[in-house]
Amino acid sequence: MDFRFTEEQERFRQEVRDFLHRELPSDWPFNGRLAEESDEWWDFTLSWLRKLGGKGWIALTWPEEYGGKGRPLMDEVILSEEMAYRRTPGVQVWARWKMVAPIIMGFGSEEQKRRHLPGIAKGEVTWCEGFSEPGAGSDLAGVQTQAIEDGDNFVINGQKIFTSLAHRADYCFLAARTDPDAPKHRGISMFVVDMKAPGITIRPLINIVGSHHFNEVFFDDVRVTKKDLIGEKNRGWYYLATALNYERSGVTLPAMNKRLIEELARHAKETPGNGGMLADDLMVRQKLAEMAIENEISRLLCYRVAWLQSKGLVPSYEASMSLLFGGELIRRIANTGMEILGLYGQLTKKSKWAPLRGTIEHLYLSSLSAGIAGGTNEIQRNLIAILGLGLPRG
Repeated sequence: MDFRFTEEQERFRQEVRDFLHRELPSDWPFNGRLAEESDEWWDFTLSWLRKLGGKGWIALTWPEEYGGKGRPLMDEVILSEEMAYRRTPGVQVWARWKMVAPIIMGFGSEEQKRRHLPGIAKGEVTWCEGFSEPGAGSDLAGVQTQAIEDGDNFVINGQKIFTSLAHRADYCFLAARTDPDAPKHRGISMFVVDMKAPGITIRPLINIVGSHHFNEVFFDDVRVTKKDLIGEKNRGWYYLATALNYERSGVTLPAMNKRLIEELARHAKETPGNGGMLADDLMVRQKLAEMAIENEISRLLCYRVAWLQSKGLVPSYEASMSLLFGGELIRRIANTGMEILGLYGQLTKKSKWAPLRGTIEHLYLSSLSAGIAGGTNEIQRNLIAILGLGLPRG
């Protein structure tokens, strides 16, 4: 078994690194000059995504017939790793596209492909996911938002919640119930909804770190045409599950963790403590070593998912393993980082005394959602038990 990248892949990694070094501002991420989720932050994010689109990197692995470069999936893994390590803007936006585009390519009509794929490839349009509802989060098959046929249209009524960047998005990738009498997994359809359509109301949800990232979205008699139905009516659960497997398989998390662990190690070597440097403390050294080991495991789990996808397979429990392990690891890193930094770890990025520009304080709070987003840890364990171990459904 050979875990090395090919020479061509290593050349591509260096190309990506050179691009990031050349195009990102030298003080990125601006030393806190841009407030997270602010309008200025969003404008910079959009300009950055258009740069990636101009390089052809957003559609790096797409078939050439859809405007892609037809490159191997591992090239996208390399690109995602390097971008996440440098904390480039738009990583979450790009993640939405990597869910939507494969579903449109695989199940959408030719008209939908021509209408939506070029804008995604160029970084010119943004999407949100209309999945979670107040009564349907981890159990997405419980969605109650309805789409009722009316001639050549569907009329949508319902509510979505925790919709990331809905206030910024051009389109929504929406799950709605089209057959209320069918078993819950068989009556769902997927739609493309223009976020400027009449009847859509967006209310902000301010998260624990004070950012406007999530939203409530209300649909009141929102009309979409039948051309906006993705694939077959009532087959949406299959498309939805496929999309979630793309979300759960990203390699960005271990790449971001790697940089954070390196920064904590550097801080320990440069900061006095207990009569020497923090790095001399046996407990600090052991905690950093343990995090490095676990993050390498997380990276390999992500590589396994990418390998399965590169073979044309759809990872199921493998993606759940990757998401579960990575989500729990980020919490452990946040807790360990807080222990290493001590009381200074509680300082926000607004304080000039905050170590690592307040990254640990931000991570400590935001990591609370790591076991929820994309499906709770309990759901992931259940999927691993059923699909990976063949245990009966509880």
